[in-house]
Amino acid sequence: MNKASIFHVKKRTLLATAGCVWLIAGFNVARLGILSYLGLHQITAINILLSAVVFCAFGFMFFKMALKHTRRIRNYSEIYRPIWYFFDLKSYIIMAVMMSGGIWLRYSGLVPDIFIAVFYTGLGCALTLAGILFWIMFIRTPS
Repeated sequence: MNKASIFHVKKRTLLATAGCVWLIAGFNVARLGILSYLGLHQITAINILLSAVVFCAFGFMFFKMALKHTRRIRNYSEIYRPIWYFFDLKSYIIMAVMMSGGIWLRYSGLVPDIFIAVFYTGLGCALTLAGILFWIMFIRTPS
């Protein structure tokens, strides 16, 4: 099958696209968490430990998700797919809900800065790790 349009890319490129999206998202979320940490009067070992717990919980979930999407992408029968196929519809919905909820939560003032620091740092690092995993899958996938 030939390339259908400029929006179609090789399956392998979908993995690189997912890697870029997750790295950018992870970096930005972790940055917000670190900035919140820097604004705190005191950072305790418990705060760092809780960030690690958030990282582990989301890291495990994102690891499984990255493997699932890699399998889905590799199993496409066509050589070229639209660039937006790096995710499925369910993942786009989850991403939109998480981003909207996170933005709303930050600006609502319902949670203290310590929550933003702990949660966003752990979540952002887990997202970044998922981006790295997509890039590893990109490198391991033959052209």
